[in-house]
Amino acid sequence: MSFDRLILKIKEKNNPTVAGLDPKLDYIPGYIKEEAYRQYGKTLEGAAEALLQFNKGLIDALCDIVPAVKPQAAYYEMYGWQGVRTLTETIAYAKEKGMFVITDGKRNDIGATMQAYSAAHIGQTDIENVKAEAFGADALTVNGYLGTDGIKPLLEICKAEDKGIFVLVKTSNPSSGELQDRKLDDGLTVYHTMGNMCENWGRDTEGKTGYSAVGAVVGATYPEQLGELRKALPHTFFLVPGYGAQGGGAKDVAPAFDKNGTGAIINSSRGIMCAWKKENCDPKEYAHAARREAIRMRDEIISCID
Repeated sequence: MSFDRLILKIKEKNNPTVAGLDPKLDYIPGYIKEEAYRQYGKTLEGAAEALLQFNKGLIDALCDIVPAVKPQAAYYEMYGWQGVRTLTETIAYAKEKGMFVITDGKRNDIGATMQAYSAAHIGQTDIENVKAEAFGADALTVNGYLGTDGIKPLLEICKAEDKGIFVLVKTSNPSSGELQDRKLDDGLTVYHTMGNMCENWGRDTEGKTGYSAVGAVVGATYPEQLGELRKALPHTFFLVPGYGAQGGGAKDVAPAFDKNGTGAIINSSRGIMCAWKKENCDPKEYAHAARREAIRMRDEIISCID
């Protein structure tokens, strides 16, 4: 299944990390924005072009060392259809470079609406019996709090198209515990219950690695819960946000990995995209700075799980 492909890429590069592509105009070097605005003005079109060129530079610098990218849909949707086109082109460019693409959309609905989301992001759209990929990502983040009705349409696509999903389980934000840490009548927390549901949803999609097509989002900012869930969910692959800018470190993410050093991929967004600002280097070196940060992150995490 889909995460077999991701795990293979992780092993090939000896790098269990994913670069988040959540670009803001403030993150983009001035020379890239100036060229985009020269062509299109300070318009949605100009902003979208700047994002695209910034992303392409990052992908070129990272594709041989980082197995995956994770564009967050909101950072593109805010620029209208022009930004959505940039999201589409970013996904296509990353895939051309051999990278696994996780669209971070946190979609959540039921029935025909979830079928539409599924087809759009990880499946194919039927145009009167002619099939076409709309976005073409390899995996999609989803919100499972509408229950099985919101997951079933995705499972059908995962099986048919060899794709995957990551369900929100224990998120990295400070207020996540307001709901996710509450205990239910059986004594389990809401997040643990959602994790168990991921195991059940993925039961018929387990691949050669033992992991199913249903993954879980579990934040680096909660290492104790990471370890708890890793033991409880042996077939559920983890996407781990919260490393770096949100405060999680390599030791915090170590509990996400299984005894073989697999089972998770760790995300860094601002840390990689804004490395050039942290280094205070020439803006034209932004992609090289991102590469240096990605290598540093890889080495730090690997040292904690070997």
